[in-house]
Amino acid sequence: MIRIARSAFLLAWKHAHRVPAPVLRGAFGLGADYVWWRRTTGVRRLEANLRRARPEASVDEIRRLSRAGMRSYMRYYSEVLTLAHLGDDVVDARVRTRGADAVRAELADGRSPLLALGHLGNWDLAGAWAARHLAPVLTVAERLEPPELFDEFVALRNAVGIEIMALGDVGVFRDLTRAAGAPGRVLPLLADRDLTASGIEVGLLGERARAAAGPGALAAATGAPLFVAVLYSERLHGTARRAARSPWGMVIEFRRVEIPDVHRAEKIQAITQAWMDLLGEGIREHPEDWHMLQRVFVDDLDADRDAEIRRRTPADEGGAG
Repeated sequence: MIRIARSAFLLAWKHAHRVPAPVLRGAFGLGADYVWWRRTTGVRRLEANLRRARPEASVDEIRRLSRAGMRSYMRYYSEVLTLAHLGDDVVDARVRTRGADAVRAELADGRSPLLALGHLGNWDLAGAWAARHLAPVLTVAERLEPPELFDEFVALRNAVGIEIMALGDVGVFRDLTRAAGAPGRVLPLLADRDLTASGIEVGLLGERARAAAGPGALAAATGAPLFVAVLYSERLHGTARRAARSPWGMVIEFRRVEIPDVHRAEKIQAITQAWMDLLGEGIREHPEDWHMLQRVFVDDLDADRDAEIRRRTPADEGGAG
């Protein structure tokens, strides 16, 4: 079944841009509703995570929120499948920003800003916008199976101006450190979930969670400015909708992380907590765009399995995020 799903995804990747956009959105919307109705493992995990963002919500409210979340998640895939075939004017029409001038000021002063991202909104669309309007984008991505799928993702991101390094490859953190210490780049890191079990344990939404070490480690090592990018959907109407060729746009909100003045040994932990606090605020404000269908909170982890993964993970593998 997994092999069939992967083959179908690769087929969609190659041909989705030929499908009329309303038909493609409709098909993915129906898929989202079907998966939500079946209440699959991923949906149940999403609802468990959403309860942390909205602890006061009733069971019915969480169900409605998870349905909106699944629709947002599947909309991400329907958009990313056609992203390389959108014109620059369409990308611009789909994106609105808040706080981007602070990032531009850092670039103008010869610094390369770090952007800490969570699984919020469409980060590929954000990267395509940033590559055109801020600076060349360099980031790290998790390897996917099969390799052809990972290659398709890399090709897509390269096509829209995003340079990719693979998480776990030798020298990734070293290369990121060099890039962060030089001018003229933007370095976004998707880091609200530790993919290697060697991340930093911090507070998120009132509970303990693990974040990737990358943003905090790079900020501590290089002094590069750090921002959290909160991404969320917005409805478009009239002229804006026609220009975007979609009823949905996205807001990129840049929030500066104030680097804590603490002892060097505590700095990575403190920076990670600081940016995760800002991300948590964004999740609370826009939970329907938090695409977190995996375990992220420490209390949800399988302790024995987690201990074994930590034992087998190289000490520096999690540094890139």
